[in-house]
Amino acid sequence: MENNLILICAIAFAAVLTILSLLAGVIAGICKLFPVKAADLPDPGAEEAVRQAVSKAFPGCSVSEIREVKS
Repeated sequence: MENNLILICAIAFAAVLTILSLLAGVIAGICKLFPVKAADLPDPGAEEAVRQAVSKAFPGCSVSEIREVKS
């Protein structure tokens, strides 16, 4: 009985790992096909949306700085 449970867990783990790997490959491919231009970011409207969302989600808090982190 325990051997079957371990086998089922191992198969499920392998299946999830395979699916996530495929999704990572698809996302990497999409990112290479459609690169983001630095001129497109940041959008002042988006910055205001972030400020409003933060103030709504965390009353009393405010956003002091939004900056782009390049990797």
